[in-house]
Parts: sequence; structure tokens; C-alpha cells
Amino acid sequence: MQGSTYETFTVGRFYFEMGDPIAAARVLAPLADEEPESRSVLELLGRAYFHSAQLQKAERTFRRIIELDPCDSWAHIALARSLERQSRDDEAAAHRRMHAAMSGGSLD
Repeated sequence: MQGSTYETFTVGRFYFEMGDPIAAARVLAPLADEEPESRSVLELLGRAYFHSAQLQKAERTFRRIIELDPCDSWAHIALARSLERQSRDDEAAAHRRMHAAMSGGSLD
């Protein structure tokens, strides 16, 4: 897709908001390759993967956000939910605990 980073992100967000996470992921994945440290791109891409049940890709994307910022409690809970949907509850529990510790005790 041609266009600025902002334009491409806006198109991806439009698809996501219109309920088409697969199209959103298709638009955002190349952008994430071009902007590998853009938290906003990675977050929306991870959400698009999660909502389209591309759980391994969601997991990798949320792990990347945590690499960039280990204190991102949202990324920990998103990763936990991705792992749980893959029936990997033991791995998810550690990220739920991290989220709880960072957010004042809530496991959700």
C-alpha cells in the first residue's frame, strides 16, 4: 500500500473499526515491518490479529510490544488473553500477574 505511515495506519484503523480485522492486519503488517518500534501500529496490528483469531501472530506482536516496554500492562494482559485462547493457561498466568501488579491488582 502506498501512502504515508499515517495514511496507511488510518486505513488499517478504519478496517478494524468497521469490523474487518483481517483487512486491517493485511494493511498494518507491512507497516509494522517498516516501523518496528511504533507502539500504536503494533498495538492495532496485535488487536487485529487477536480479533481475527490469528493467535500466534497476535502473541508475537504483543511480545514485541513487551520487548519495547516491559512495563506495558496492557500488552501483558493482551498477551495473556492470546495465550489463553491457545489453551496455554500456565504461560498466560505469569502475564496476568504482571498486569495485576502494574494495574493495582486487577487480573483483567
